[in-house]
Amino acid sequence: MYDHIAAKLARGDVIILDGGTGTDIQRRGVPMSNNTWCAEANLTHPDIVREVHGDYIRAGADIIIANTFATSALLFNALDRDEELLELDRAAVAIARQAAAHHQVAVAGSMSTMRPVVAGSDRTSKQREWPEATARALFKRKADNMARCKVDLIMMEMMRDVDYSLWATEAAIATRLPVWVGISVEKRPDGKLTGFGREDQLLDDVARVLAATKPAVITIMHTSPNDTDEAIDVVRKHWNGPLGAYPESGYFKMPEWTFVDIIPPDELVAKSEEWRKKGLIAFGGCCGLGPEHIIALAKAFKP
Repeated sequence: MYDHIAAKLARGDVIILDGGTGTDIQRRGVPMSNNTWCAEANLTHPDIVREVHGDYIRAGADIIIANTFATSALLFNALDRDEELLELDRAAVAIARQAAAHHQVAVAGSMSTMRPVVAGSDRTSKQREWPEATARALFKRKADNMARCKVDLIMMEMMRDVDYSLWATEAAIATRLPVWVGISVEKRPDGKLTGFGREDQLLDDVARVLAATKPAVITIMHTSPNDTDEAIDVVRKHWNGPLGAYPESGYFKMPEWTFVDIIPPDELVAKSEEWRKKGLIAFGGCCGLGPEHIIALAKAFKP
């Protein structure tokens, strides 16, 4: 089902992504886990997960992303739940496939480098590190499972550094599936852009290293709309290929998203139209943004 996405990329047509799947699952009343955020919903509330995907398809999304961001290889390894990760991912992809049946919609698997998150914050606990060989093996295991689940592409989400993000991306690319690399950015007190939660990692370095892996597309995602403009310019120094943006809005206090100051759909469209002038071709939403945002983007960009 990726062929029509590849054709859109070749023509330079706009591709519409879905919105914040995990936060929309929460918004519909599913309890979030103190350890694994929205991951458990694939088994405990499959109907709601399917409903979320279906709403994004009806909104006009060309790609939906299975609920596999939180089934991070690092997180589940830290919890001694490696086998359960594979089971949750199989369930997540099956649910997304059911929602996408009879629609010309690609199903992506999400891969992240999420680690245990400090309760009541959006900050990752940095007390646990993995040797490179161990981390690469964990990422390979997840990526290979995605391939066995027959996702159409792999979305690397919240890539933020030149170590774990690189190792995870290389594991995804080794599957030979199309890979989209999503970089998450925030601004340090000195005004410099860094990887989200990795203030030691300048965006310039992260973009350079990840662009060298030659993915199909690079996106700026889970980033404030206000920082996305500058981030686009930094990434463009290292990447001449297709570029997209799907920002977040609100903020996270583990284990729940706080829906405050959410960007209105018309403002997201206006920002996306500005990014389109910069040459971007893929637009959607991340945490905090829902089907109403995707409806507005589809109306603005789809014939």
